[in-house]
Amino acid sequence: MRKPLKATLWVVGALVALPALTLATTSIVNVVATESDLAAITPYGQRVPVDGREMNAVVSGTGDDTIVLLPGLGTAAPGLDFQPLISELDDTHRVIALEPFGTGLSDQTDAPRTAENIAEEAHQALQGLGVDRYAVMGHSIAGVYALELSRLHPGELTAFIGIDSSVPDQPGWDEPVPTDGLVQLRDLGLLRVASALAGDAYEGMPYDEGAKEQMRLLTTKNSTAPTLLDEMERTPSNFASVSGATFPADLPLLLFVVQDDSDVDGWLGLHERQAASVERGEVVPLEGDHYLHHTQSPRIAAETDRFLDPSS
Repeated sequence: MRKPLKATLWVVGALVALPALTLATTSIVNVVATESDLAAITPYGQRVPVDGREMNAVVSGTGDDTIVLLPGLGTAAPGLDFQPLISELDDTHRVIALEPFGTGLSDQTDAPRTAENIAEEAHQALQGLGVDRYAVMGHSIAGVYALELSRLHPGELTAFIGIDSSVPDQPGWDEPVPTDGLVQLRDLGLLRVASALAGDAYEGMPYDEGAKEQMRLLTTKNSTAPTLLDEMERTPSNFASVSGATFPADLPLLLFVVQDDSDVDGWLGLHERQAASVERGEVVPLEGDHYLHHTQSPRIAAETDRFLDPSS
């Protein structure tokens, strides 16, 4: 199935065959390293009360309009992952990167990770920040959550801007996201080993070494915690909850889509049909992979400025 989840579920099968002594060693190293990792996490953003817990938000810029960034599934530190895009947008817009529960510096939660709950929590966080009119810019599975947000609070959204965003009834939507054994592999230290072997996932991208290190630390902290695992397991039911759904006809849609995607048949066409379902919809194909904002932030920001300009 495409795409709510980046390839953060590493190939670790071969590591499981390591001798018991090695596994004991990696387990001990993992415990010590995890404590060290938690101590090295540096606070950023601001905390907003939501449903008895606190959600972290990164707020930047002082523009007249507000763009709310929502991450894809498996993005362990959205406020940092979106930094290249924030830096391109915040000269002309107020930009708020929300870190849903279980990501970044936000609290964990035992509230079910349904699309409705995630959308409503985002609404509450924005209310806490004094924001009641905004464009949603969402990556991947955030396309599902934005649909739910537009159903629950249609008068708040001014536009939806998708970054290779998920669409209802896309091929493979009902395939489960594999989570079995991840906690055990984490506790054995094998995910840490696999991550080290994989190298720098952000090499050549516009992140400094400090940001990359913090994203690594928060990936270790969040990627196999209960909140994100619950969201992964509910992915098929969250897609089912928006089956056949469309955005309100009067809500403008700007959809950035990987132009040569080979993961899903007809990926570009799915977005063209979604754009055609509203009065003002545009699709912008871009070269790159699923995380277009890692490499195409200048183009995304320029097209967004044009699209949201009242005089255009």
